[in-house]
Amino acid sequence: MRPQVKAKKVLITGGAGFFGLHAARYFKNKGWQVSLLDIADYPSHEYDDWGFELLKIDVRDREKVDEAVKGKDVVVHAAAALPLWSRDDIMTTNVDGSVNVATSALKHGVKRLIHLSSTAVYGVPEKHPIVETDPLVGVGAYGESKIEAEKKLAEFWRKGLNLTVFRPKTFVGTERLGVFEILFDWVHDGKKIPVIGNGSNRYQLLDVDDLVEAVYLAGQSKDKKLNDVFNIGAKEFGTVKEDLQALFEHADSGSKLMPTPATPIKFVLKTLEKLNLSPLYQWVYDTADKDSFVSIKKLERTLNWSPRFSNVQALIKSYDWYQDHYQEIKSRGAGVSHTVGWKQGALGLFKKLM
Repeated sequence: MRPQVKAKKVLITGGAGFFGLHAARYFKNKGWQVSLLDIADYPSHEYDDWGFELLKIDVRDREKVDEAVKGKDVVVHAAAALPLWSRDDIMTTNVDGSVNVATSALKHGVKRLIHLSSTAVYGVPEKHPIVETDPLVGVGAYGESKIEAEKKLAEFWRKGLNLTVFRPKTFVGTERLGVFEILFDWVHDGKKIPVIGNGSNRYQLLDVDDLVEAVYLAGQSKDKKLNDVFNIGAKEFGTVKEDLQALFEHADSGSKLMPTPATPIKFVLKTLEKLNLSPLYQWVYDTADKDSFVSIKKLERTLNWSPRFSNVQALIKSYDWYQDHYQEIKSRGAGVSHTVGWKQGALGLFKKLM
């Protein structure tokens, strides 16, 4: 009788989030035992039938994190406090939480820890494409926290931990809401879509399925060259105007771009953000009229991986899912995570005028 092969075990922090759900399904379909860790609730209609171990734990709780990491082959650390959270929650969750996960991964001999950082660490650079050695400039608490977390985690390479750090561009796909729900809501209703500037800038996105595949491949690999930092984003992308126009045509919604002058609009958005009247945070509107794209050559070369989806394909996949689940989405109410729509605040009033 052939001996049974023991299933590999993965822990995914931030498991109740948009990326966490996609990653959990992917690993499960590959035959892994999947444990999820999050402070948020796990929607039963998305998680109950998969056989995941669901842990409701805050990554800042060192003892509980340590117990969750114990016995795992791979840990994917995606838990993060998002820009709409308080500064204290952002810094403690994103920095202290990351250190807790890495400390336990080293202690328990995890074969690889994969940490999701962000291209927000580059601030608003003038040079493109951005490469991994370019300067790190934090914009707002979220960007600052991601930089500080990377600095702390770099110490674990010297201690012998197999650690891969991904800096993903903003990723989209089925079940992605958050700030994208605002865009999709306006497209659904055929509204004019204001863009900061004239939309001639190139803004790279990333399909979540491409990100998940790269994470899985990194988790499978023993290559020491993966003990490094890697940008990850779409390979094919156009200007904001080109990519959104393709979405409008696919949706057949009648939406059109409405260019707006950058300086006064950014001032207004900054004021609204301070008054908690807009869900758009500084890094979003500061980069909205700028080129924003990274080189992914280092990751392609090291991991032997390449993204399958363009900006347009990722946007269309995400919008089609939104359309198919429109009534359900609208019944959920608003929140501050990527799996629900965000309160539009003053933007909702502006929408009525479009």
